[in-house]
Amino acid sequence: MRALVVTAVAAEADSVVTGLTPHPDTPGPEPRTLPGGYRTTRRDLPGIALDVLVGGVGPAAAAAGTATALALADYDLVVSAGIGGGFAPAAPVGSLVVADAIVAADLGAETPDGFLDVTALGFGHSVHLPPAELAARAAEATGALLAPVLTVSTVTGTAARATVLAARHPLAGAEAMEGFGVAEAAAAHGLPVLEIRAVSNAVGPRDRAAWRIGDALGALADGFRALGPVLANWGERHEQRSERRSGRRHEQH
Repeated sequence: MRALVVTAVAAEADSVVTGLTPHPDTPGPEPRTLPGGYRTTRRDLPGIALDVLVGGVGPAAAAAGTATALALADYDLVVSAGIGGGFAPAAPVGSLVVADAIVAADLGAETPDGFLDVTALGFGHSVHLPPAELAARAAEATGALLAPVLTVSTVTGTAARATVLAARHPLAGAEAMEGFGVAEAAAAHGLPVLEIRAVSNAVGPRDRAAWRIGDALGALADGFRALGPVLANWGERHEQRSERRSGRRHEQH
């Protein structure tokens, strides 16, 4: 089982790597640089190898970075990870959110009758669904809220915008800027995707004094300490199911 974990910035990647390093006194492999300047760091756990990629900020950069990594190696799963804003009161600062849906929340068109997403416009799809069993197990293991995570190109900074998003996506747990881009690249390679976010601030008026980035990065590291075994177990079960299906098809022929 091999997984690619995609973050936006180095601080998020470092937190993920910290969570995936069971023995800090035993250094892992040094980071390496992919074409395009993308940094990856590898960590090996029982049953799973994980490459942690710094892919860039925003959905376009995340898609490009993810696609680059996926073109260079074979993976079984892609995970979008980092910090983000939480929709109060369901996702308070310092908590985790695991996506049961990865939603492109502002990809579409404004019309006199309201916002139309790309699905309504007939230009594709605006939602990627992680494997339901994996998402549920990941949320349970990490103590996260299981809810849709919105991908936005512009982070919410006003109460009015927060109200609009909450009305359009009443079950949303968090917003961030990369998940849908990562999911698009994963889907192009036929791979399942998961998203996990640690909440650094509330979705709403931009108030940097209220941000708790350090707490969120700590929560992200803690989340990946719990997540590694879940990913490995899911990969093993998924492989066994695939082998059984392949065996049945072989018997039928």
